[in-house]
Amino acid sequence: MKDFFYAIQDLFVDVIFAPFDALRALELESWFGANAISWIFMIIGFVAMVYWMKQLKGFNDNNEEDKSVSAHSYL
Repeated sequence: MKDFFYAIQDLFVDVIFAPFDALRALELESWFGANAISWIFMIIGFVAMVYWMKQLKGFNDNNEEDKSVSAHSYL
């Protein structure tokens, strides 16, 4: 039973958390390099938000949404 818990520990420490360890080591070497990864994720999120807003505007322009008072049960 003890080996089972050590296997779980090895999985998380050596495999799943390895990218976080690499990012921590990168931050000590290059602050800009570590923050570039954060900026990449922020850009991906911004592009996804712009795409989502464009799709919502397209549905709104086509009048596909039911805007009546009884359209939603919580209204």
